Amino acid sequence: MTRKTGKGLKAVALAAAVGLALTACGSVDKASSSDKPAEACGSYAIAMHAWVGYTASAQVLTNIGKSLGCTITQTTLDEGTVTYDAMEAGTIDLIVEDWGGGRWSDWEKRGAVVDLGPDGNIGLIGMYVPQWMADKYPDITDSANLNKYADLFKTPESKGKGAWLEGPPGYTTIGEKLVKANNLNYTVLSQGSESALIDAFTKADKDKTAVLAYWWTPQNLLAKIKLARVNFPANDWTDPAAASGLTDYPETVLPKLGSKKLSESTDPFGRLVKAWKWTNDDQNAVAADIDGGMTPEAAAQKWIDAHADLVATWTK
Repeated sequence: MTRKTGKGLKAVALAAAVGLALTACGSVDKASSSDKPAEACGSYAIAMHAWVGYTASAQVLTNIGKSLGCTITQTTLDEGTVTYDAMEAGTIDLIVEDWGGGRWSDWEKRGAVVDLGPDGNIGLIGMYVPQWMADKYPDITDSANLNKYADLFKTPESKGKGAWLEGPPGYTTIGEKLVKANNLNYTVLSQGSESALIDAFTKADKDKTAVLAYWWTPQNLLAKIKLARVNFPANDWTDPAAASGLTDYPETVLPKLGSKKLSESTDPFGRLVKAWKWTNDDQNAVAADIDGGMTPEAAAQKWIDAHADLVATWTK
């Protein structure tokens, strides 16, 4: 599946915040009201993937982990194979939210990647149009009618067909398969970033222009701009490589993936990660503050301070 401009931190500011390796160890304001003595904690590296919702989750865990005396670093990587390889190499310990639909199975078989259970977020990728289009053309949300409306989506780059704005490289996507398998009169145009998709939706909502683009939940943009999902038939796959393209993206219970080291850890961070579970609304609240100009660290701490009782259940 979130990260950015207009929709989020100005792209440069968020990229800088996400890309920084946070290596300091020690206290980051209180994560809970516990008075128990500090317990020894190790060093862990979190993979940072390029959407703001992921940043929100990772930063909450980073802030809490550091307050527990753990050394936490953040390393920006593409999602998928690159990160799984880094886990196998021992340089990454945690993916807080994986959209790969089981693509890590080979690494799991080798013991390099361990499924640590759901993080509490429920993910759903899809193709969306602005709500005003669904109001004006009620049948446009049925994928069987997309060709009927292809001319509305033409752009100079789409070569006489409708423009299908696809997710950035590295994101989980079956857009090319959907267009080909359903004989859609659209040109797939990969977007370079989450911010590019946000800009497209923001402009379409404001100017009442047509756009068809890749999007997902959880993502706090949906609290600001109303979008309507285009529905394909129920999905018949869990692994993107096995998708026929005839059916939709599946609803996904998003897992947290850990290295062997983290999966076997019983120190404060190991216990924290295994216990941590929150909701789409929780993630969106932190992401909205980041989008509003707060640093990831400040936005995460705001949420932590407001949910001390829940945090305490993760750190006991």
